[in-house]
Amino acid sequence: MTGNFRLKTAMAERGFQQAELAQAVNAQLLAAGERDSVGERTVRTWLTGRTTWPHRAKRNALEAVFRCTIETLGFYPPGSPAPPQEDPEVIRRRFLADAGGTAAAAMPLVSVRPSSVGTSEVIRLRDSIERLIALDDERGGHTTLERAALAGAAEALDLQQRSTTQRVRARLFALASDFTSTAAWSLIDAGQLDGASRHLDRALTLAVMVQDPEMTMKVWNLRAMLARQQKDFGEAVAAAQAAQATWAARRSPLHASLAHARTAVGLANAGDRRAALRSLGRAEDAMAKADTTAPRPAWIAFYSPAELHSLTAIVRDRVGDPAEAEAASYRALAALPETYRRNRAHTTARLALSQLHQGDVEQACDTGAEVFEIMAGDPLPGRMRQLLGDFHRDLITLAPPRIAHEWADRYRSEWSTA
Repeated sequence: MTGNFRLKTAMAERGFQQAELAQAVNAQLLAAGERDSVGERTVRTWLTGRTTWPHRAKRNALEAVFRCTIETLGFYPPGSPAPPQEDPEVIRRRFLADAGGTAAAAMPLVSVRPSSVGTSEVIRLRDSIERLIALDDERGGHTTLERAALAGAAEALDLQQRSTTQRVRARLFALASDFTSTAAWSLIDAGQLDGASRHLDRALTLAVMVQDPEMTMKVWNLRAMLARQQKDFGEAVAAAQAAQATWAARRSPLHASLAHARTAVGLANAGDRRAALRSLGRAEDAMAKADTTAPRPAWIAFYSPAELHSLTAIVRDRVGDPAEAEAASYRALAALPETYRRNRAHTTARLALSQLHQGDVEQACDTGAEVFEIMAGDPLPGRMRQLLGDFHRDLITLAPPRIAHEWADRYRSEWSTA
């Protein structure tokens, strides 16, 4: 016998393949609040005996999965002798005895093979997140949306502990990632950036755990947006390039277009005009190849030629082409669906900036005022308030003081309480 035969026996008794054991261990790590995770390669090092004493968190997770001590599973600390080779039947009986004994009873367990959870729960949770995304499209990010998304993630993780199939567990982990990244986006849009990074770290862990390309790209896309809000433009570019490298972007022109457009925004903010326009061209080329009528995941439903025009306006304004930015904003507004109220208001604010940067002060003030009309009845998300703050600061710089003060006085109550 070679390698860790006790672990092989325990896996056979539980019906685990390497990938399934990795997922079960990851579930225990996540339930314990650990940020670490394992994959099939790690499981192979356990089975071959290359790793004889996993890290503490992984040892605890293995004990919880198999309901026995780590020594029963054939592991031993450095400097200790390896367990003696024994007859497979003896090992099996010891494992079964230990797994049902007092050592396991004392452990806080997450059940691995309990009552069935199936596709109906996956569909229900998917419908729930689609409703949250639709609410965000209309109103923008807010703390109520964050709480609802985190509750959905918690439910998905709870259900995966009670699932009996690897396929359903993977879908539930992916949904947990989707919910958690949606919570992160709600904070980004609300301008509450501190908690967003923590949510994105967890969402990425969940997505990578089950190798879900859609959720992996969603997280990198949001990471690029968060870094730009934090004015860390180097990280914004790196995150957007990571989105480009995902399998989702490699196989889908629509996803690729979004990743290139996000890269262009980061490069424009970093002051690299040539590279920004080159990335923008790639985004346009990929969009021309995309089938915009085909079904797509809810998280990327917002991205369309209209949204690309909006991102083009940002890039063009940042690299010093305000006239081109104004034209792109008008194209975006003409194509945006009426239900995308937050996007329409945001693009209108960008239009006002491009007009101001061309010296059209009165027109820019009138356009800026339209933002409040579009969002009437709902508070402005923090990200939109910040954009209007940029408009006001540029107005002070570029317009006569009287006009800047009049605009601020007229809209201060709606702006400051939004």
